[in-house]
Amino acid sequence: MLGFAARRLAASLVLVWVVASLVFLVIHLIPGDPAELLLSQGGVAPDPASVADLRAHLGLDRPLGAQYLTYLNGLLHFDFGTSLQDEHPVAEDIVLRLPRTLELVGVAGLLAVVIGLPLGVMAALRSGQLVDRILSNLAGLALSVPVFVVGTLLVLVLAQKLHWVPAGGFVALSVNPLRHFGLLMMPAGTIALGLAAVVFRVTRGAALEVLERDHVRAAQARGASPAVIIRRHVVRNAATSVITVVGLHLGALLGGTVLVEYVFNWPGLSGYLVLAVEARDYPAVLAIVLVISALFVLLNLIVELLYGVIDPRVRRA
Repeated sequence: MLGFAARRLAASLVLVWVVASLVFLVIHLIPGDPAELLLSQGGVAPDPASVADLRAHLGLDRPLGAQYLTYLNGLLHFDFGTSLQDEHPVAEDIVLRLPRTLELVGVAGLLAVVIGLPLGVMAALRSGQLVDRILSNLAGLALSVPVFVVGTLLVLVLAQKLHWVPAGGFVALSVNPLRHFGLLMMPAGTIALGLAAVVFRVTRGAALEVLERDHVRAAQARGASPAVIIRRHVVRNAATSVITVVGLHLGALLGGTVLVEYVFNWPGLSGYLVLAVEARDYPAVLAIVLVISALFVLLNLIVELLYGVIDPRVRRA
């Protein structure tokens, strides 16, 4: 198991380096001069001498190769540079905002599994019956509705019409835990709805396949209770597929929470990315995209390691 984990870790580190290099090159190919943009006021072109001084101050006048080496050296020391907007260290902004996005995505993933897994098993056990058809149609509906539509409807109905929850905002957990989770539930539920539908479909398909296997039929013939069959055979065999779906979708959600954070005014990392792109803030954009990419790679690594725990045959691959 240690050898398997070491191989996967080494491959993940190489992948992070490749992603970091590609992001650096793509960002620097975007048209526009950050120094000129920062000095522009009201559409008036800035003084060329001031632009040159600012480029030198920010290191943008150096060769691209030298900037790349400085960039890699900073990454090794977890130094993402300073923001071009306010000269504030980018790492501090990421440390402040990243936990909020991780909390949002993590709670959404937990809700999706808690909802989708048991409903998927229930539908498989009642395949072809009314319950199965209703749940399958609801899952299809949940997948077809865009996330910003779900968020807007929740705000309209639960916040503005029924006044059950606040429309949005953020309060730190240390300040008011109850209000913090109250503000968290709607954006997390918005994200969880589509993911729960995916988990439901994957669980239902995996459970149906398991229920058709000979050893499960034999266990049923020996008089094994439905609870034992579900626990020992259905859930355990469906776990690999569910882990894959949740792991990959959580990684995608890290970069896809922009609309949800905007609708619910949740000050996470995605909103910071939008501001950085609009301002041509290269260090901030590089850092945010790299952090999201590294987290995606980390989630894939965790999924692979869980594969090795659940199915020992994967370790020999």
